[in-house]
Amino acid sequence: MEALGVVVALVALFGVTLLVMAVVGTVKAAKAVAAKVDRHSTNAQRAVENAALKAKSLTRPGEQGRIAALRLSLRTGLDSTRQVLESGLPQDGQLGDALQLLARLDSHAAELDAELRMLEREPMSSRVTAKLPELRERTERITHSADSLRWAAQDRMRRFADDELARLGKECQDEAGALRHWTPADPGTADGPASASTAAHATGSPGAASASAQEPADRRKGLGAGRPTSAEELLGLAAEPLSRLADRLRKPNPAGPNRP
Repeated sequence: MEALGVVVALVALFGVTLLVMAVVGTVKAAKAVAAKVDRHSTNAQRAVENAALKAKSLTRPGEQGRIAALRLSLRTGLDSTRQVLESGLPQDGQLGDALQLLARLDSHAAELDAELRMLEREPMSSRVTAKLPELRERTERITHSADSLRWAAQDRMRRFADDELARLGKECQDEAGALRHWTPADPGTADGPASASTAAHATGSPGAASASAQEPADRRKGLGAGRPTSAEELLGLAAEPLSRLADRLRKPNPAGPNRP
């Protein structure tokens, strides 16, 4: 019974753990979906607002059209810089500092955009005319700062791409040169000892000639090596020619056969 109770407790604990993990996963998935929806809805709303501002800048004359143009330039400048920095951030971590500066510019741009919206609803044209130059100057400062970040990031990414392309081209040239080396550098060393011996026999070197001249003598000397010494060699007759030996044998002895 105790063992059964332990098994039931473990199964219950396992089931509770699975339930908790499922709840946590569901909450995280819901948050991710909500964030994605919010981001897309924000982008869609911003796109609609930009289209409306563009239409106002083109259709409304006077100060209202100028205010709409300022708001549109402020939005497009910051959005373009943000897109460039976020696209290059995975390859270059140093762009994170630029994104932080852009976030600070966003806060100033939000305040300026709020003032421009209030100025659009201002009924007194004299106040609009008085405030517009100051707001235009602030807009130009913010957009110029954002443009500077975007241009610097673009130049940085282009420089890195050029360096990478130059390095890749050098590696391709080295590999192409290595692939063309299908023959040895010194053809004379490819044949080895066989070619050297063939060349020595063909050119008739003095060493080869002397070796060939000594070979028969050594061979003759080797034929007589190891045999016993004969009587003719002991009497010194072996060095004389056979004809002289025959003449000496035919010559009569004047002292007679019994005399030496």
